[in-house]
Amino acid sequence: MAGDPTPRPDGRQARWDRHNQERRQRILDAALSVVEEGEPGAEVHVQQIADRAGLSRTVVYRHFADRADLDRAVQAEIVDALYAELLPEVTLEGTIPQIVERIVATYVGWAVTHPALHRLAEQDSSTSGPGPLQHGIERIALAVAELITTAFDLLEVELGEDERASVDPLVFGLVGAVFSAVRRWMSRPDRVPPAPVIVSLVTDSVWYLLQGHARTLGVPLERDEPIEVLLARSRSTSG
Repeated sequence: MAGDPTPRPDGRQARWDRHNQERRQRILDAALSVVEEGEPGAEVHVQQIADRAGLSRTVVYRHFADRADLDRAVQAEIVDALYAELLPEVTLEGTIPQIVERIVATYVGWAVTHPALHRLAEQDSSTSGPGPLQHGIERIALAVAELITTAFDLLEVELGEDERASVDPLVFGLVGAVFSAVRRWMSRPDRVPPAPVIVSLVTDSVWYLLQGHARTLGVPLERDEPIEVLLARSRSTSG
């Protein structure tokens, strides 16, 4: 239409962009495969990644500014995979210890299954600002904070302005502590105590903190009480 200022979609550019995205993902998938096959912490060369992707080093660097950019992209892929594993477990189903244990066990299980990816994810390759793992922890912490805030709202707990504002930093610190404990455990050569024991100990630590904070807010929590029973009791009391 004459005079129409709206630019027409460029089919060739769209196909080229899609081609570049697919090739970039191919490089990232190749990098993950090479890392997984090696020992945790083993050095991975760009040529190994290029060979696995069936490309040249030159082509690899067309899609990434430099090695640091490639490393950050690989780390982001790892963190996204872990986040996808953890997010479905962040729900108000079961008792509070069961909820916590479900999340912690998923993280520990993933770390044990993918030790080389876990080691790479925790390395700081960021030149400025938080790295991919820190962003991943923030995403998980936000999901957990939202879950806790939702639970407070459902229980009709009256939170003061300062108490509500403190949920975010406290949960962030708690999630960070869980990650730190598991990362330290994964770094030990003999990896003791066994995985089920570390899951249980971390779960207990989180439970004690949650129970203590809830007590100060006038919300008595029982270890073996399912969330739905707690909600029903709260509604009955308020009614």
